[in-house]
Amino acid sequence: MNRIIPHLATVLLMAYPIATAPVHATVNEAKPNVIVIMTDDQGYGEFSCHGNPIVQTTNIDELASQSIRLTDFHVAPMCTPTRGQLMTGLDAFRNAAINVSSGRTLLRNDAKTIADVFGDAGYRTGIFGKWHLGDNYPFRPEDRGFDEAVWFPSSHINSVPDYWDNDYFDDVYIHNGKRERYNGYCTDVFFDEAQKWIGQDADQPFFAYIATNAAHWPWFVPDQYRQPIRDAIGQHPEVVDHLSETKIESLVSFLAMGANIDDNVGGLDRFLTEKGLLDNTIVVFLTDNGSTMGPDYFNAGMRGKKTQLWEGGHRVPCFIRWPAGPIANPKDVDELCQVQDLLPTLADLAGIANVPDELDGISLAPLIRGQRESLDDRMLVINYSRMPTFKVGFTKGNPAVPQKNGAGVLWKQWRLLENRQLYNIDNDPHQDHNVAAQHPKVVAKMRSHLDQWWDGVKDDVNTPQRVVIGSDQENPMLLTACEWLDVFVDQQIQVRHAVLKDGVWHLNVAQAGTYELELRRWPRESKFRLQAAVPETPVTDGVYVAGKSLPIHSARLRIADTETKLMPDDDGQSFTTSVQLNEGPLELQATLLDAQGDPVCGAYYVYVNRRTP
Repeated sequence: MNRIIPHLATVLLMAYPIATAPVHATVNEAKPNVIVIMTDDQGYGEFSCHGNPIVQTTNIDELASQSIRLTDFHVAPMCTPTRGQLMTGLDAFRNAAINVSSGRTLLRNDAKTIADVFGDAGYRTGIFGKWHLGDNYPFRPEDRGFDEAVWFPSSHINSVPDYWDNDYFDDVYIHNGKRERYNGYCTDVFFDEAQKWIGQDADQPFFAYIATNAAHWPWFVPDQYRQPIRDAIGQHPEVVDHLSETKIESLVSFLAMGANIDDNVGGLDRFLTEKGLLDNTIVVFLTDNGSTMGPDYFNAGMRGKKTQLWEGGHRVPCFIRWPAGPIANPKDVDELCQVQDLLPTLADLAGIANVPDELDGISLAPLIRGQRESLDDRMLVINYSRMPTFKVGFTKGNPAVPQKNGAGVLWKQWRLLENRQLYNIDNDPHQDHNVAAQHPKVVAKMRSHLDQWWDGVKDDVNTPQRVVIGSDQENPMLLTACEWLDVFVDQQIQVRHAVLKDGVWHLNVAQAGTYELELRRWPRESKFRLQAAVPETPVTDGVYVAGKSLPIHSARLRIADTETKLMPDDDGQSFTTSVQLNEGPLELQATLLDAQGDPVCGAYYVYVNRRTP
């Protein structure tokens, strides 16, 4: 049974006593539909089926009761690496999407995605919500196998490249390459758009990826979801009595976002039932990393949270349901598995043989079908690039630069963290006791595996992936500070605060020609002048902080070894220049200067347009 929540099956049976094994229909010759639901920043303990003392996630609990439940399932401790692993079946250091920003979100453009696999097999493919694997060609979801894409750029709504002042309500998202405004709350929109798209064609099987931005900060949510959480906290004050009022209110909003997700999962099930799709649709539910709030109130007995190598940073729920499919009855499966297993598993369940060779993930279909009770002995590696500001013990350099010793190695009950600390989670689920000295043979075996793994990735992992400019697929286009290599500027609040950082874009010029470059501190849609001090901005469910003025007087554009000084345009909002660029790789840096010619910060936004004859 599950080492963290040994009573999971009991909890489900108590909550859903009639939701035992579904009666499996004869294997349907029609290809199964597939829906993958991935939520953001919810951990293992965010669900009442895992013992959460505050929330009642009724619909997700019911889904769990009808599912094969992978109880020892692991992702990366941060958003992008998990998403890249899901998409490719490859470890993060092999697919290149290893960090949430800092020029290291870009999914290797020659890696085949799960959308490619299903699309090649005759499926319609759609993504609705968070992508976080590249905002520009050739890294966008519409470039990576998705026929339909309703998404927002970078890590969260209100990130630097997102439409200015998006606030989760009535926002502007990207629909198949073009910005469009959608009415409603973000999570509702993504589920609704998925259902509209699913309903457009009843004859062709579909692969739908619904990736919510909730419950990622900022914690905006329709207010009606908060009061039930407050009432539940009132019944269990001991859970939060150590927290400040401010922290409690943040927790209320965070859990309210989860309640809204739960409602949408229930709505999706009703939709599938009404359309006659429920029985032959595989639904997978998982989260992208450990909880951001779990250690503050309930963490299912685990130590750690998002961004950390402790178990609470990467052990998450994974439920797989296929009511009429040839799979086992609902049950816990306790085998060690990882998010990159989902591509080969889902392809196997759908009868798709044409999957990429040499994946890091393996098919779990024999376990799910009940053909096997266990897997061959396996060892897994979790490694990812940290944000540049993190303080870590495994390097004195920039932690955004990949390091072997930033890894966690998982084997049976053993966890080797940072190549130096060993934990036995059977005896010590909270990972309080480093037992490396008592088990040198275990350490040696796991260290040998890590060394071999590192030897397979070290030569390529530091090669930057390059955004393409001047392609017919995306021209004109927007570059933002999110892609400055190993520099973290990912949030519009950082632009408002005027974070004084600068960085370099690693680009590839698709076609030689004349390029117009427009450098800005603020994005076009804001219409703010370069030196503007933006006022505090009320939004639907909160307030965005005031923006600071910067003494911007001129700019310096560096392309390879050539530097050009620029003066503001007549409108005072930007610096514009035309340059001749040759085809091929280049590095570009755009620095804003004060009246003395000293650097202030980088231009957070650069618009690029290849002029056509």
